[in-house]
Amino acid sequence: MNFIDLIVFFIYIIGIAIFGGSFFKKSRTSASYTVGNNNIPGWVVTMSIFATFVSSISYLALPGNAFQSNWNAFAFSLSLPIASVIAAKYFVPLYRRVNSPSAYTYMEQRFGPWARMYVSLCYLLTQLMRIGTILYLLALTLNAITGWNITIIIIFTGAVVALYSMLGGISAVLWTDAIQGIILIVGAIACVAYILFSMPEGPEQVFEIATENNKFSLGSFNASLASPTFWVVFVYGIFINLQNYGIDQNYVQRYMASKSEKEAKKSALIGGLLYVPISALFLFIGTSLFAYYDTVATLPLELQDLTKGDRVFPYFIVNVLPAGLSGLL
Repeated sequence: MNFIDLIVFFIYIIGIAIFGGSFFKKSRTSASYTVGNNNIPGWVVTMSIFATFVSSISYLALPGNAFQSNWNAFAFSLSLPIASVIAAKYFVPLYRRVNSPSAYTYMEQRFGPWARMYVSLCYLLTQLMRIGTILYLLALTLNAITGWNITIIIIFTGAVVALYSMLGGISAVLWTDAIQGIILIVGAIACVAYILFSMPEGPEQVFEIATENNKFSLGSFNASLASPTFWVVFVYGIFINLQNYGIDQNYVQRYMASKSEKEAKKSALIGGLLYVPISALFLFIGTSLFAYYDTVATLPLELQDLTKGDRVFPYFIVNVLPAGLSGLL
């Protein structure tokens, strides 16, 4: 990683931490700390819900899947409109009526204290695993970029996020989510543009190579349950996304931070729908990288194994993208 990228990276990390921490004075009450006084702008909540769907898991896994196989993972994204509509129609009004920052108050009201404790415990255990996965995948990317020790990266990034989240409360989380979501979209578009216009025969060459290798396939449409067919992934996506929208504290707290029920419904719907084209964009990055390294450049030997597909995008960011953009992404 060159000097310019390091400067950009540290400016970004420090800037996000300072910006998130700046909400400290506005988060002195329990209402402001947990739900932002129910006064967060709709577009911020929308982008935060979108960013909740997108993590380092999507950032690496989607390009990696498309690079090593096809667009089968897009079936998961296509299930989101169904879950988003159900959430906007049923889940958001329910939680706004309960009027609690906790997703599990309703469970206690409906089934008793044992239900709240049980579901809360399940949520905490799930989040521990999810956060560990996200930090590890993020560390893999930064390790490829900087060469720093993975353990140190996990501790550093985890501490930064925990610090500004603890100081600024939900307002800090939502606003930083929104900013990072915008940067992620712009960065993904820049990557696609760079690859397309680097192809020797022009952008259409990406589509030719991808078509020849069946890279745009959504997977088998057979009714088999023994493999990840389109229908298996699609139905799995419906249930997982309903779980996210329906009982995940990350989402419920965002409904409650909105100014009104109408704004919360709109954010839940648009935030989920926005993930569909953006996930397609990340899959297209993986497909484009397959074409790029088939014609323009050669991957190092250790990355030529298709099972290492999730490491190709970080390698591309470090070794191909212009200085500055690499550090930002």
